[in-house]
Amino acid sequence: MDGRLTAALEASEWDLLVRLCKQILRKNSRDLQATRLLGYALDCQGKGEEAIEVYRRAALLWPNDAELLINYGNVLLNHAQNAQALPILEKVCELRPEKAICWLKLSQCCYLLARHEEGFSAAQKAAALTTNIQERSAALTQTSIHRRELGQVREAVQDCLAAIALTPTEVSNHTNRLLFMLADPGADAGSLSRAARDFAAVFEPPLKPQWPDYADRRGNPWRKLRIGFLSPDFRVHSVMYFVEGLLAQLDRRQFEVFALSLFPRDDHVTGRVMHHADHFVRLAGLGAQQQAQAIRAQGIDILIDLAGHTGYNGLLAMAHKAAPVQVSWLGFPATTGLDALDYKFTDEVTDPPDAQEQYTEQLYRLPTLFACYRPMSRNPLWRYQPRYLVRPTPALENGFVTFGSCNNLGKLTDDVLALWGRILEAVPGSRLLIEGKNLNRPDFANAYRERCRGLGLDPERLELVALHSDNQYLTYHRIDIALDPFPLTGGTTTFDVLWMGVPIVSMVGQSFKSRMGVGLLTYLGRSDWLAETAEDYVRIACGLAADIEALNTLRLGLRSEVEASALMREDIFNHHFGEGLRAMWLQWLASAEHPDDHEAQVQAMQGWLSDLPPEWMQPPVPGVGLKPGHRISLAEAHQRLQDLVEKAKSSARPAVAAEASGAQISDRHWIAVTSLAEIVLNAVPNDPVALACLAEVEHAHGHTEFAVTYLRHATQAMGMEPLKI
Repeated sequence: MDGRLTAALEASEWDLLVRLCKQILRKNSRDLQATRLLGYALDCQGKGEEAIEVYRRAALLWPNDAELLINYGNVLLNHAQNAQALPILEKVCELRPEKAICWLKLSQCCYLLARHEEGFSAAQKAAALTTNIQERSAALTQTSIHRRELGQVREAVQDCLAAIALTPTEVSNHTNRLLFMLADPGADAGSLSRAARDFAAVFEPPLKPQWPDYADRRGNPWRKLRIGFLSPDFRVHSVMYFVEGLLAQLDRRQFEVFALSLFPRDDHVTGRVMHHADHFVRLAGLGAQQQAQAIRAQGIDILIDLAGHTGYNGLLAMAHKAAPVQVSWLGFPATTGLDALDYKFTDEVTDPPDAQEQYTEQLYRLPTLFACYRPMSRNPLWRYQPRYLVRPTPALENGFVTFGSCNNLGKLTDDVLALWGRILEAVPGSRLLIEGKNLNRPDFANAYRERCRGLGLDPERLELVALHSDNQYLTYHRIDIALDPFPLTGGTTTFDVLWMGVPIVSMVGQSFKSRMGVGLLTYLGRSDWLAETAEDYVRIACGLAADIEALNTLRLGLRSEVEASALMREDIFNHHFGEGLRAMWLQWLASAEHPDDHEAQVQAMQGWLSDLPPEWMQPPVPGVGLKPGHRISLAEAHQRLQDLVEKAKSSARPAVAAEASGAQISDRHWIAVTSLAEIVLNAVPNDPVALACLAEVEHAHGHTEFAVTYLRHATQAMGMEPLKI
């Protein structure tokens, strides 16, 4: 290798290395070494797309160069382009089957593609070929993540522990250990807390001496605060069912909203986040220290972690104390273990009264449910479509009751399935529908049936349904009564079930991960569906199944009940969340002014309350984000919509109304109406003006059923009483 290239590579001088490689390639466009290093250096500069293009062209010239191809595949993995990386890494394994790193990269690639058996096999091959500690640890990491998806939870946790013993400062193994422990029935809140503190003990102590004091942020307690939401999940992900409403309507008189993104790839949901947030900042690809510096550069006052110990999280950045006040919320139902995080948002029910000892964070208990749900995160407009309306309970037509679960199969332990078998025995003719991954595969489905048979469930009364995202809500039309697993209860799935009108039976647990059903049903006013014992669980399920007409009446009214409750009242949730943020900020200011003097801190905060801006006592005016930094009032959005509708009507071709039903929306004016109406509804669900405008669009194109449905939703929205805090 050219000595200059070697020196630049070893010194990590990426700008110099790129220049040198380009100089060489201008003289000889087929210099293999310069091409390899150019792609690598561009990626290190953060120019991933340019790096991918260099490798793509190079792979055409050198299709059998394993070193080139593995680096190409690795860059694709770094940018979450796993589908494109898969054939490349499979080729690498063919070319160099004796190298552990090749199988490790293939195993890594398989994870996001849900090819877990292939990934596990590749990891085992890698394990047999390892030549050093780092490779052995990496092989254990890969076996653990695939084991977990294959239902081998305890074995996955053991792999994580073995990997930690080999490489204690590899953060992913700590993350995986904690994440997988959530699904282990034998892991209680105490063991989770200890594992989180083990993680913190490795990474946090060396950083504490460098924590800033942020003295420059002190001052006016009522100034507008910069709130940073740190997440890898501003995309198609369960977190978005709960954070989108907050990003859209957190009081902008008090707060400036930053979405700090940790995932390397965007999707259509990311686009919506960009509309809602005042600022969208990309942090993917940066090291933890760089991320912390970037967050400080934005002047964030309160930093909120939305991931906890899940993939691509930013906890190490927060361990650097990237903001004066740091908060955990939503993404992980246990403690982070870090002293750097000051608070955790929870509520007065889901975390039991004695839960504080399980957390390093101070629990901030909201006077409402810990999160607020928006259905249809993948496709928000689908919530207004006819096929997602609540339907009569299927037992009316079937003549038998169908119990069901659409939870992750890993939550359905032997104890859970055995108890469900008792319910089937107690309700003659009833059936059990289970939806989950891999149930479309005959071998997997047959093995699952045999497992159930061994636990006392009649396989003939089982209906196994393959998981598919397009059926996320439609499967509930086939279920009369949902059954919640335990001890790891449903989260997003339970919200989905209830919104679709399906009652659910849930077991009371001892910690947050086992009490999400407790929180949801308590705040819904349906605590009579909560069971303290297995006998209670069977009794409640049988009681719901005993009267089909009553069950149907319950089902047809449950969506309205859910939408009017704390589960979906965004106005109430956003108000209390904002109050929590301000209380945390005042406490930080008071603690800085009067360290170690609680009474003086309380007096300081009471004194500041007299200066609370009186206009903040009134609800904020809803806003609509058109792009980062460009936000208009809902009233202005309405006026724009009405102007667009009038323009579309006046410019419409006379023949449009006579065209056949099902005509495509192609006129640019109607497209503009649709686009803005969707933006408005993403910001303010059930907005009657936006719904009425969509009805106009559908009517103009002969889509009568959709037009009527939108008008019905608009009429219902206009009939609602004004929302009050």
